[in-house]
Amino acid sequence: MTTDPNPNNGETLEEASLKVPSKDPKKKKDEKKEEDLSDEDLALKQQLELYVERVQDSEPGVQKLALESMRQEIRTSTSSMTSVPKPLKFLRPHYGTLKTYYETMGDSDLKKYLADILSVLALTMSAEGERESLKYRLLGSEGDIGSWGHEYVRNLAGEISQEYAKRQQIEEAQIEDLMELVQQIVAFHMKHNAEPEAVDLLMEVEDLDLLVEHVDATNYKRTCLYLTSSASYLPGPDDLLVLDIAYVIYLKFEEYPSALRIALFLDNLQYVKQMFTSCNDLQRKKQFCYILARHGVDFVLDEEMVEDDDDREVCQDIINNLKFSEGYLNLARDIEVMEPKSPEDIYKVHLIDGRASAGASVDSARQNLAATFVNAFVNAGFGQDKLMTVPSETSSGGSTGSWLFKNKEHGKASAAASLGMILLWDVDNGLAQLDKYFHSNDNHVIAGALLGVGIVNTSVNHDCDPALALLSDYINKEDSTVRIGAIMGLGLAYAGTQNDQIHKKLSPILGDAKAPLDVIAFTAISLGLVFVGSCNADVAQSIIFALMDRSEAELGEPLTRLLPLGLGLLYLGKQESVEATAEVSKTFHEKIKKYCDMTLLSCAYAGTGNVLKVQHLLGQCAQHLEKGETHQGPAVLGIAMVAMAEELGLEMAIRSLEHLLQYGEQNIRRAVPLALGLLCISNPKVVNVMDTLSRLSHDTDSEVAMAATISLGLIGAGTNNARIAGMLRNLSSYYYKEASLLFCVRIAQGLVHMGKGLLTLAPYHSERFLLSPTALAGLITLLHACLDMKSIILGKYHYVLYFLALAMKPRMLMTVDENLKPLSVPVRVGQAVDVVGQAGRPKTITGFQTHSTPVLLAAGDRAELATDKYIPLSPILEGFVILKENPDYQEEN
Repeated sequence: MTTDPNPNNGETLEEASLKVPSKDPKKKKDEKKEEDLSDEDLALKQQLELYVERVQDSEPGVQKLALESMRQEIRTSTSSMTSVPKPLKFLRPHYGTLKTYYETMGDSDLKKYLADILSVLALTMSAEGERESLKYRLLGSEGDIGSWGHEYVRNLAGEISQEYAKRQQIEEAQIEDLMELVQQIVAFHMKHNAEPEAVDLLMEVEDLDLLVEHVDATNYKRTCLYLTSSASYLPGPDDLLVLDIAYVIYLKFEEYPSALRIALFLDNLQYVKQMFTSCNDLQRKKQFCYILARHGVDFVLDEEMVEDDDDREVCQDIINNLKFSEGYLNLARDIEVMEPKSPEDIYKVHLIDGRASAGASVDSARQNLAATFVNAFVNAGFGQDKLMTVPSETSSGGSTGSWLFKNKEHGKASAAASLGMILLWDVDNGLAQLDKYFHSNDNHVIAGALLGVGIVNTSVNHDCDPALALLSDYINKEDSTVRIGAIMGLGLAYAGTQNDQIHKKLSPILGDAKAPLDVIAFTAISLGLVFVGSCNADVAQSIIFALMDRSEAELGEPLTRLLPLGLGLLYLGKQESVEATAEVSKTFHEKIKKYCDMTLLSCAYAGTGNVLKVQHLLGQCAQHLEKGETHQGPAVLGIAMVAMAEELGLEMAIRSLEHLLQYGEQNIRRAVPLALGLLCISNPKVVNVMDTLSRLSHDTDSEVAMAATISLGLIGAGTNNARIAGMLRNLSSYYYKEASLLFCVRIAQGLVHMGKGLLTLAPYHSERFLLSPTALAGLITLLHACLDMKSIILGKYHYVLYFLALAMKPRMLMTVDENLKPLSVPVRVGQAVDVVGQAGRPKTITGFQTHSTPVLLAAGDRAELATDKYIPLSPILEGFVILKENPDYQEEN
């Protein structure tokens, strides 16, 4: 770089002139420098100075020889770039001289030669922003640029992106010359394992399509890994473009499962169809079906996708999760946790210091209701428990009915529905056991049975639609509890299916002037769940009209908050598509307008990591408002919903929420624990969040304490985390006199031990790349209900807790053979390592242990096969993975 010889710029000229009386010291310095050089360096320096003189010779032959020699010197030295190469160092003083001489030369090959050399010298000499390296490169010869070394190519790439940005602002500026260089640079980078740099350059010059022709079998995986990881940090629509390119590359190399993940991320069912039609291997198609089933997509195969009828039926059954329960029970048997647990096993009262156990023995309806939920969560999906499924002769308390009737009124509904939770995913068995409650003469029991039918059918699509057949008769009954049971049941059973019959059945209820508010609220949520993320205009219109018809008194009711949420779910993760509806929502009544706006915004950008939306929501939370405002609750939840997309945003959101706790108003403090619970759901590894929630669970404001307690349950959900279990036991003795808080502690205890530690509520799967919309919708619904704990969860609508069934999934890796029978193989399970853009073949997991499948995967864990005998048909080992035998495998003697 050109440096100013006078370092005293800041002083006045007179002072400066006094301080530099003569130039002698500088001369001495130069001489001293020359003395410091070794003999060979000195020889090189003099040699190069001679070349510089000879380049300016009038004889072309002499010029050519000098340029050739200079070029040779520079090339041999720039191959490694640990420090500035000697030739470049010694040629620095002559850069100006050569530049001036270049201008006087006539057009010739020699002039191009000199331009090449000047381009390399500009690497260390060019002034900031001049882009001389690029200027002389474009004037120079069309040679191989790689021979000047990596550093030179990187520098050029940087200058090209600046030049490109500048030319974009000028109309009709030509960019062909730049693109030719880009071609060369990309080819060079791809050959030399610098895929991220090639991708970055192509993003800068907006021509990612070039990438497809440069990738080959050795580097496509690393290139696509970089593309997919960078997508979450790009603004729209660039992020989708980058993923599209990754999809094309994966297809080119027939890496179908990875292409399918991208198709699901883009929510592009055409692409999913293309996967099935372009792949000819039936086993791989079955693997696609497992991925689709885990994501919760309603997808129907046709003859084009799977030709043979029997094969198609097998594949469709996998997508419909019909064998899901079987796989889960196999896991439970293998890990030996089939033995049912009772609520007492979870509370572990004997571990608590004396005073609490005295109060715990009282048989109150509230405590029985808590036990119902704990029992349902802990034994979820196991098909047997100690309260509901006990045969009448053996159980100590008489028949199963006896537990039902230990609950009061609406408590019976949750108790009957809990049977659905215990038989989760096992449709045939579940419907048979629920049948007896349909003949009850107590409406609460019937309502619970209807809800139970919905819970059993969650994430399972049966061909004969038993849920629709059973529930549709009840949605227009007199009794509103029965209606809610049936409506919520339909929402759970058909979440994400976009089933048109349900729209036809439920929409009229929204327009019914006689329907009670709670029925309308649950109808809106159920429609939101069934059409989640579909942007369905007809459903949106029905909910909007229902909102406009509400009187001012009704708008103040706690349950009204579910109407805007039902509307928001229709646009879950769909970004700009929400704008028309958001405009309409501005015409709503003052009381609900802002609430609706925040809810729509947070749903539409959920899981996108959009920084601007997080800022907007934070801005809403920063205002100190009057007591009556409720819209800040959804805004706080919105921050978590948007920021949960990638790790970095997640950490920043946790910090922002800490600030809100310190400076926010009361209604914000009540929502913060819930937002933290969503950010770290089923992930107790984030210790600082656990400590924050533990502190808040002792808060003086009971609403904050209740929210924090439930959130402790959410971050430990399905992990059996000992530390959280200990905190909750202490809380149960701390709050033994306060029924409401104790109820929340019990629910949290049930969540931590959910599925005896085999389940997770995390909506992200496939190594945190894919977000299951139905799972997220279930979680958001519960969290919105928790914004008003006292009137919803602690009132008579506690069954909203069952919305969690949508997010419950086994956190397992189950390997099966080509006939889909369980196959036990050794796998290494350890902490996942981010290897994006790293050189070589880095290890993708650290601190691993070797187990035999099936195994449980905690948050942030990754598995890899520990044997070469089999080849997995999915690059990501999660859920069900089909293994095929490796033909090249040889047994070691």
